[in-house]
Amino acid sequence: MQNEYLKAQFSTKGAELQSLNGLITHQEYIWSGDPAYWGKFSPVLFPIVGGLKDHTYYTDGRKYNLPRHGFARDREFTADQISDTEVSFSLTHDEETLKVYPFEFALVLHYRLTENSISCSYRVNNPGEKTLLFSIGGHPAFAAAVNEEIAYTDYFIEFNKDTELVYHKIGNDLITDETATIDLRPNSTLPLSYALFYEDALVIKTLRSDRISLRNLKNDHGFHFDFSGFPFFGIWAAKNANFVCLEPWCGIADSTGHNQNLVEKEGIIALDENKSWERTWSVTCF
Repeated sequence: MQNEYLKAQFSTKGAELQSLNGLITHQEYIWSGDPAYWGKFSPVLFPIVGGLKDHTYYTDGRKYNLPRHGFARDREFTADQISDTEVSFSLTHDEETLKVYPFEFALVLHYRLTENSISCSYRVNNPGEKTLLFSIGGHPAFAAAVNEEIAYTDYFIEFNKDTELVYHKIGNDLITDETATIDLRPNSTLPLSYALFYEDALVIKTLRSDRISLRNLKNDHGFHFDFSGFPFFGIWAAKNANFVCLEPWCGIADSTGHNQNLVEKEGIIALDENKSWERTWSVTCF
């Protein structure tokens, strides 16, 4: 997709946004996907977010296994709508998904360019005859351009409603009860550093902000990341990689003490038959 401000490129695998180039700012806003660090760009996390205890869950008395973040990011989507400024991708249940996830579903990712912004909407429909249990989340990785003039530590994240971050630590891909606090005062900012993510993601259950901005100390380029209706949030980067993931989630990894019953999983969404559910995040580039 392309307008006078932005050019966006996608892959049908995972319906993944793989490039967002500023035509006026001459900035690439999405991580390059370098497999030496992390080979993805902006995967969708469905039908779970994070890891399951022992990669296992139970529903209707049966045992199932799913990998971390589910299967949608590795499946081929169908491109249903393509224009200069809008594209929609869809994924539905099939014989393979039903073996590991016994629910009928229709997942649609809809992207739209509006001036210097791109929005991503997740729409989940339940065409089945039983309640659909799912989680979903975003995992967009944003580039932090590092060169002779600008270092990774010149970048910082700005929060519009928080003065501190209380995050849960991760152990074996599960959420622990151990928390830590980062003071964002006086300017509600979090300076980036490689060491910030050496112990894995910052998993936040109590974020008040609905806009997070990435800026730097050396120039005026960056972006605003807007989201609402996502009760959990993750901030992460691969070890020593020049990007940061801002991850709005409707769902979260299992806690270390979870009983593995899917209907009792924290953050699980229960969608009645013939009902739809939708959430949107957007990026405004400058």
